[in-house]
Amino acid sequence: MMVKFISQNAILSGLLSLAMICNLGICNEQEKQILLSFKSGVIDPSGMLSTWSIKEDCCDWKGVECDITGRVTNLTLPCSTDDESISILGSRQNKSHCLTGELHLSLLQLQFLKYLDLSNNNFQAINYTLPLHGSGNSSTLIHLDLSSNEILLIDDLRWLLSLSSLQYLNLNFIDLHKQTQWLQLFNLPSLSELHLRSCLLENINNPYLHYVNFTSLEYLDLSHNDFFSELPNWLFNLSGLSYLSLKQNRFYGQIPNQLLNLRNLNFLRLKDNRLSGTIPNWVGQLGSLQYLDLSYNLFIGPIPTTLGNLSSLIALDVVSNKLNGSLPQSLGHLHNLQVLGVGENSLSGVVSHRNFAKLSNLQNLWLSSPSFIFEFDPHWIPPFQLQDLILGYVDLKLFPWLYTQTSLSCLTIEHSLFTLESQENFWSSVANLRFLSLFNNSMHWDMSNVLLNSEIIWLLRNGLRGGLPQLTSNVRVFSIGSNNLSGPLSPLLCHKMKGESNLKYLSIFQNILSEGLTDCWVNWKSLVHVDLGNNNLTGMIPHSMGTLSNLMSLHIDNNKLHGKIPLSLKSCQKLVILNLQKNKFSGSVPTWMGQSVKALQLRSNQFSGDIPLQICQLSSLIVLDVANNRLSGAIPHCLHNITGMVFNNASIGDMFGIIIEGFEYISFISRLSLVTKGNELDYGEYAHVIDLSSNFLSGKIPSELCMLTGLQSLNFSQNQLWGTIPEEIGNLKQLESLDFSNNKLSGEIPQSMSSLSFLGFLNLSFNNFEGKIPSGTQLQSFTALSYIGNSKLCGAPLMKNCTHDEAPNDTELHDKNFEILEWFYMGMGVGFAISFWVVCGSLFLIKAWRYAYFKFLNDMKDQLYQCGQ
Repeated sequence: MMVKFISQNAILSGLLSLAMICNLGICNEQEKQILLSFKSGVIDPSGMLSTWSIKEDCCDWKGVECDITGRVTNLTLPCSTDDESISILGSRQNKSHCLTGELHLSLLQLQFLKYLDLSNNNFQAINYTLPLHGSGNSSTLIHLDLSSNEILLIDDLRWLLSLSSLQYLNLNFIDLHKQTQWLQLFNLPSLSELHLRSCLLENINNPYLHYVNFTSLEYLDLSHNDFFSELPNWLFNLSGLSYLSLKQNRFYGQIPNQLLNLRNLNFLRLKDNRLSGTIPNWVGQLGSLQYLDLSYNLFIGPIPTTLGNLSSLIALDVVSNKLNGSLPQSLGHLHNLQVLGVGENSLSGVVSHRNFAKLSNLQNLWLSSPSFIFEFDPHWIPPFQLQDLILGYVDLKLFPWLYTQTSLSCLTIEHSLFTLESQENFWSSVANLRFLSLFNNSMHWDMSNVLLNSEIIWLLRNGLRGGLPQLTSNVRVFSIGSNNLSGPLSPLLCHKMKGESNLKYLSIFQNILSEGLTDCWVNWKSLVHVDLGNNNLTGMIPHSMGTLSNLMSLHIDNNKLHGKIPLSLKSCQKLVILNLQKNKFSGSVPTWMGQSVKALQLRSNQFSGDIPLQICQLSSLIVLDVANNRLSGAIPHCLHNITGMVFNNASIGDMFGIIIEGFEYISFISRLSLVTKGNELDYGEYAHVIDLSSNFLSGKIPSELCMLTGLQSLNFSQNQLWGTIPEEIGNLKQLESLDFSNNKLSGEIPQSMSSLSFLGFLNLSFNNFEGKIPSGTQLQSFTALSYIGNSKLCGAPLMKNCTHDEAPNDTELHDKNFEILEWFYMGMGVGFAISFWVVCGSLFLIKAWRYAYFKFLNDMKDQLYQCGQ
């Protein structure tokens, strides 16, 4: 009987488990309608919700999970975008396939919902159908993630107050700038993890808020917002907090004394702010502190010796401040210390093995200062095995213990001497590193016979010479720019390697490489970025470069390459940057570029023909530079279709780089030289530029161009353009540099140009402009050189005054008076002559008048005679 009972229970338990595994519950009809209501407001370009059919059980829908009773517990619909191992900094991810439209809050009526993830979609608005003070049915929700819906503005958060069980909330990258009382709205009693990164929040220091009920909060991320205040007092009531990030805000002031009250605090991170003053001694009284990160601030003075009292300390990071003095010996007593960062300061004094003798748990060490004096025992073997090591301003012969670190994964050495170091010994010791960065060192080594194996290899500005090294298939990033390497590319690109290449980033710019581009590119199909600029490479672009279908960034500028651009590059449809400037390429401007292109640099070549209309289809373009070629014809009227240069779409401060998967904090920026404001500058963040200068272009400046309201630099100089400057040019409010010099432009300078308040460079010289230069501070702030060569222009800042506006001087008054008198006397003479002949003619022709006249004279004679008697 007992056996039968146990068997029945076992069967029942098995069935329940099977039901849970197979999700056998039939969807609750009311909850099904709630989900369909959510779907009705969603635009679903890729059919993510195609399984959401009224005829199907909603527990089988994509992203929906139910319990055994058929009640919805989980809704998971994050959007998957580009491969995170390769992403372009500053450019938005392609979310054309993600969910958009309205995010309907009716989802909060799902009574048993515990987990809701709609992150990384493209929702545009929230539908506040629910009462803003709560739904009454959402108290079970534990996890809510709406992060990375970048175009979503949430202007009311009161619906959060009903989520009393919420433990995890992530609103990263959502616009919350209208939330002036956001602190009160996040007062949720169960909340343990709160992510509010890049939310445009402003008000963190409410003077009327002395207490925040974050009793359960352990993790708080407020980084990358717009705070500008002292550190708020309410932060220091968070006694349970284990993680606090205030990175890249604008706090100022010293570390407040209130922190002294947090004796149980175990994680204090004030990184990347603008805190100043000295590090107070009382920090050494925070006995439970395990993590202390004060890096990237403005602290001065010494490192307090009292920090040696923090026996529980695991990580101490004071990198990149203005600290001075010596490294305290007391830090050598922190036997639990795993991370020690003291680099990029002004520290001095002796550093020896005695500072590290008891640090047996040390894993990460950043040790660099030009004033340190290193005195390590040459036979010392450290008690620790490091994983990450950053050294600066050292002589490597004084660090023989470096070769005892067999667990090392990442090594960076900067501003140091390798002169007496054994090349073979060094390269063999770093062969198994994941990350190797050698920057601005003195190591004039021949690289011809070196085989490199690390995943990321960064060898910039070291004076390396000889031929190129060889790489194993393990290498993903290889940069060896700004050295003295010579010879051909073939030793690197044409050697046989074991396995398929994983190389994504190749940069050998600014060396003295020669010969051609080789034809071995078919072996390197994984490449995303290639930079061979500033060398002495010759020949033509080989057709095999067209096999690089993953290529996003190609720089072969400033070489001696020639010929036409091969059509095989049409296969490189992912290209974002195409930089071919300063070569001798010829033929027509290529038209095969894909829609991803943002920077097209063809300046200083021998391209000819018209500017192709296909350029107008590159809607993402923000740099169009075809200056100094042999282009002719008119400027296309369709350039306004390049919507990437419209202000609402233009991301001011775009920069292109590659983030490699597995290295969270490592990104590689793609360089670009832009000519703007009359100078050539290297940009990390790219301006929005159109440069068609120094060609043979003719015709008028199209007024449609003035629709590109995100433009920052516009250069049409050294052409044969005629006509007037469009009046609409005043719409280009972001314009910083404008050059129309050396053309045949005429007419008056538009008054609207005086409203271009950001304009810092202007050149309208050597045209046929006329009239007065428009009044306004902006146009008068430039020198006369901006207007020289326009003989009919007048007004400030030119010396030539405008005649119709000025008072006449003495000479002009004298000339004018003389002219009036001349006409006066001439008129008198003519009048006298006419009067004379009228009278005399009348006397001569009319007999009665003649008798009367002589009778009058005779009578006058008699009267004069009588008066004389």
